[in-house]
Amino acid sequence: MAVDEKLQTVRHSCAHVMAEAILKLFPGTKIAIGPAIENGFYYDFEFPTETKFTETDFTTVEKEMRRIIAGNHDFVRKEISKDEGLKLFADQPYKIELIKDLPEGETITTYEQDGYLDLCRGPHVANTKEINGQAFKLTKIAGAYWRGDSNNKMLTRVYAVCFAKPNDLKDYLKMMEEAEKRDHRKLGVQMDLFHLDPEDPGQIFWHPNGWTIYTAMQDYMRKMVRRDGYQEVNTPAIMPRTLWERSGHWGHYQQNMFITESEKRLFAIKPMNCPGALEIFKSRQRSYKDLPLRLAEFGHDVRNEPSGTLHGIMRVRGFVQDDAHILCTEEQIGSEVAKFCKLLKQVYHDFGFNDLVVKFSTMPEDHVGDLATWERAEKALADACTEAGLTYEIQPGEGAFYGPKLEFKLYDCIGREWQCGTIQVDYQLPSAERLDATYIGADNQKHHPVMLHRAILGSFERFLGILIENFAGAFPTWLAFEQVAVVPVSSEFNDYAQEVSNKLDDLGFRVKAYTDEENMKSKIKTISTEHRTPYILVVGQKEKDENSVCVRYRFSSGKQQQTMKVDDFIAYITKNVADKSVEI
Repeated sequence: MAVDEKLQTVRHSCAHVMAEAILKLFPGTKIAIGPAIENGFYYDFEFPTETKFTETDFTTVEKEMRRIIAGNHDFVRKEISKDEGLKLFADQPYKIELIKDLPEGETITTYEQDGYLDLCRGPHVANTKEINGQAFKLTKIAGAYWRGDSNNKMLTRVYAVCFAKPNDLKDYLKMMEEAEKRDHRKLGVQMDLFHLDPEDPGQIFWHPNGWTIYTAMQDYMRKMVRRDGYQEVNTPAIMPRTLWERSGHWGHYQQNMFITESEKRLFAIKPMNCPGALEIFKSRQRSYKDLPLRLAEFGHDVRNEPSGTLHGIMRVRGFVQDDAHILCTEEQIGSEVAKFCKLLKQVYHDFGFNDLVVKFSTMPEDHVGDLATWERAEKALADACTEAGLTYEIQPGEGAFYGPKLEFKLYDCIGREWQCGTIQVDYQLPSAERLDATYIGADNQKHHPVMLHRAILGSFERFLGILIENFAGAFPTWLAFEQVAVVPVSSEFNDYAQEVSNKLDDLGFRVKAYTDEENMKSKIKTISTEHRTPYILVVGQKEKDENSVCVRYRFSSGKQQQTMKVDDFIAYITKNVADKSVEI
């Protein structure tokens, strides 16, 4: 979605109002920065030692903010000198630090409303009356290091949401309430999918239930890429510093790499798979007849992400990407991107996502390569989108320094946007200046291939987190870790329950016969609420006599239970799984 610049200006202005309100209510507070962000804004504060600011103070702050807004105060912009700024903000150390860091001669601006002065580039609304006093809400508190540096003081970050209309706020809060119920971290524990150990941040311990879903996703992706002409490869987890230096990662990405030493040589655990793919390409002489060469790798990568940025299984240190690298000629870029887009659309559809936004990022100011090459690459990407039936939004100047790219964003069932897939055009990594990959062209001369970096799911970990929240744990049958549960009405029918279970198991379904001593009601409650199994087959004397099952559908389907012959149920569930249906 395009950014609503007017609304972002309102949000930024509302951040200043919040800062004013907090300074009035909590004298002695120091202010840092307060930008507009997606759906709202935040502001960082250093509260006095004796002040214990908590979420219970939100109501008081909001009331004061509304009082300020109702005063119809103008936002007054003023340009000042560095010396003036140092005097005006003498009691605000964070503002002083920002002013001192500004280059000599740079224009410094302040904004003032209702006597509250802030150092800010703007823009802001003309008057507080343009902020709807009923369309914002403070939401949470978090810790934030000043300037994102863990060596600096920890500040208190106060988040808020802000919209143009009260109904927009109401809808957003309702969505957030629903998102809270779907939180993958809570459901991951409830459904026994995984756990996270604070002693090992950013690493996931997959339990049998979660790993079953994970491997089902991997098996599906393997099948899809194999059908689409990819060859699967695997590259080392640890590779030498010399390779990372030649690829450019050592100089530009070292802070995110885990580094180790052996026999007086430095190595890095790979944070990405692309250099390894090019090493495979270079292992033998290639011909233009070998291109395009599509190399897929479900490579386990590790990145040294700051612990404060980690979030469940959505943002981790150790992860596996559904990664692939396509080595091709420049003339093949368009057809390969179009082929990829079609595959991506099919994969997203199978996972239940049909609403898709494509962002087209074009040449940035800081780029390598000549303008003509960039124009050809951008035209190839645009033509490929058209061929694949995709419309796109331009993100001017947002491309990688080595080439343009497409980003694919999907929407879940409660309207949240997730950026997952990408394809990037890279002239740089295969070049003579980097890893020097070549092939023999039709002219018998050496040429450098173009490298297309692409992913559909992104990381399996993050995508599974998205799926957990999208389906609220009630996975479609083809993905559910337990597709069928067979429950006897009493122990007298355990043998028949096991017989039905074995028949389904032989056909490859994930099924369990619940023949333990617990009563039927308790079993069904566990299966429904914790496992969220799509189908519960209840069996008793009638079902045994008729070689049938009483089918109970998952609580979310709304379907009434019915009795079916075992073979009829098998035919039904077989079609459901084959169709990748999100309905049960």
